[in-house]
Order: sequence, then structure tokens, then C-alpha cells
Amino acid sequence: MSEIEARLSELGLALPEPAAPVAAYVPVVEAGGLAHVSGQLPFVGGQLVTGRLGEEVSLEEGVVAAQACGVMILAQLKAALGSLERIEKIVKLGVFVNSTGDFSDQPKVANGASELMVAVFGEAGKHARSAVGVPVLPLGAAVEVDAIVAVKPA
Repeated sequence: MSEIEARLSELGLALPEPAAPVAAYVPVVEAGGLAHVSGQLPFVGGQLVTGRLGEEVSLEEGVVAAQACGVMILAQLKAALGSLERIEKIVKLGVFVNSTGDFSDQPKVANGASELMVAVFGEAGKHARSAVGVPVLPLGAAVEVDAIVAVKPA
């Protein structure tokens, strides 16, 4: 078990099987020392978290959903890179929150993914970020997160 996977275990988290793409794209593209991770959806207990923040999904459930997206990002990176030890720095997260027009806590929801990256990678997990509200996400997901990650050569 790698050091990063040991940290995940300490946090009570396990990497799931990476989700297959639902359209015409690949989960991860590595180019120029960066891994670009396509948007990942939240699976908690094997079930997709669906619904809108500000309606049927609570802030707390949204935070957990964003964390689940972060875990799936790590699963995709492990599959693409062969090892999470190749991750040098989390550069940027893009967080999309399926929310009502009057819901404005997207940054708090996004903290679920952001705080996970810092807990797992320490200083290397601190990143730039955007957190935006959207009226709908694929498959009715509550949250979607994509990432740009600096990687060490193979």
C-alpha cells in the first residue's frame, strides 16, 4: 500500500473502481507534466448522489458528495498513472454544484473535495479552485468535480 493510500485508509476512505465515461471522452489525459481529469460524479455507498442543493440535498450531503467526487478523481488518477505516488501537486479543482438559484454555498460544498486533497497530500494538496452553481448536471448528479494535477515522470 502506498503512503497516499495509507492516508486514505486512515481517513476511512477506499478507492472505488474508476467510473467508466458516460460519453465520448477519456477519464484522464496526461500532457506536459499535467494530468487533466474529466469531471467525476459522486458515488456514496455505490449509489450516485442526485438532486439539487437548496432543495432535496442538504449542505452536509453536498459536502460528502464533493468528497466522493474527490475520491473518484484519485481512483481515476491511480488507474491512469499506475500509482498515486506520481502525483506532485493538485493544481486546480473545478467544482460544479447542481443548485437552486438562491443557493449560494457552493464554496462550502466544494470544500468537501478541497479538504480531502489537503488531508491526503498536505501542502501539495493545496490548489486553485472554482466553485459554481449550475441548474443541472449529467445523470442528475448533485456535484461534479474535475481536476488538473502536476505529475512526476513515469
